[in-house]
Amino acid sequence: MRRFEFFTTVLAFTLYAMGAGVQAQPAWPQKPIRIVVPFAPGGNTDSIARVIAERFTQSLGQPVVVDNKVGAGGAIAAEFVAKAPADGYTLMMAAMPVMAVLPVISKTNFDPLKDFVPISNVGSNPFVMGVHKSVPANTVSEFVAFMRKNPGKYNYASGGSGSVSHLSAALFVKRAELNMTHISYKGGAPAVTDLLGGNVQMYFGNFSELYPHVSGGNIRIIGVSSDKRAAQLPQVATIAESGFPGFKTVTWNGLMAPAGTPAAVVARLADAVKEALASEGTHTKFQQMGVDAIGSTPKEFADTLRADIAIWSEAAKAANLKME
Repeated sequence: MRRFEFFTTVLAFTLYAMGAGVQAQPAWPQKPIRIVVPFAPGGNTDSIARVIAERFTQSLGQPVVVDNKVGAGGAIAAEFVAKAPADGYTLMMAAMPVMAVLPVISKTNFDPLKDFVPISNVGSNPFVMGVHKSVPANTVSEFVAFMRKNPGKYNYASGGSGSVSHLSAALFVKRAELNMTHISYKGGAPAVTDLLGGNVQMYFGNFSELYPHVSGGNIRIIGVSSDKRAAQLPQVATIAESGFPGFKTVTWNGLMAPAGTPAAVVARLADAVKEALASEGTHTKFQQMGVDAIGSTPKEFADTLRADIAIWSEAAKAANLKME
């Protein structure tokens, strides 16, 4: 009887201790969450982050703020998040150029595969190929034929050397075997301005950069860089179906956390992304930006990152960019 009472007491104490241990671990989140953006306010990455932050604030029950840390092509923000505590309270709205391009063309103090855990690819958007009205081409095939007849006479713009717009155009020019001169600008806005003015003849830009100017008549959009036609431009063929099978350059924005962030927190955040993207309001805002909502799993996002690192390594070689 005494032995039974002893074991009963031990069992009761053990269950109490286990219960106390569970109670000692409060549910996440318990304080505000920060989403770090590697670019200045106003662009697609910043806009996507703010839409998600607003939805997270509602679904997670804690304030979610956006923190813009600009500089070094996004490396400053990436290094900051990589070194942050792996507790789920510091996240990054990662952009494909920062994670898949920057480490290929320059020395960085972060490893996109080792220093981060992917949470969810929030949204992606292709690039559209815009040409000035002076170019007698309504399709990619007509553009290629015209440029081949006029080697070395025309230019293509980019938002900066090593930018995604530069690498997309350089990869296309290489595969199409064209002789065109690259003109680098400090950002997409001045590149679009000179395309509108006819100072350059072609530019690969975001949908939101070029589409608003189509109605003015100074430019035409003749190609899309994704493997499927853009929902907003169903009449415009992809470059892949225009004689360049396999051509695909797509940028994305996805949520990442420092390596070592608890799996349960990562799963909760991935679910929160899906929940946010299911909102009709979010869908509408993304459409206006030319962004396709994704909401991938952490594994799917990791696979995308690995594949894009390989794609953009090839593009960097096409643009003759070297590790600095």
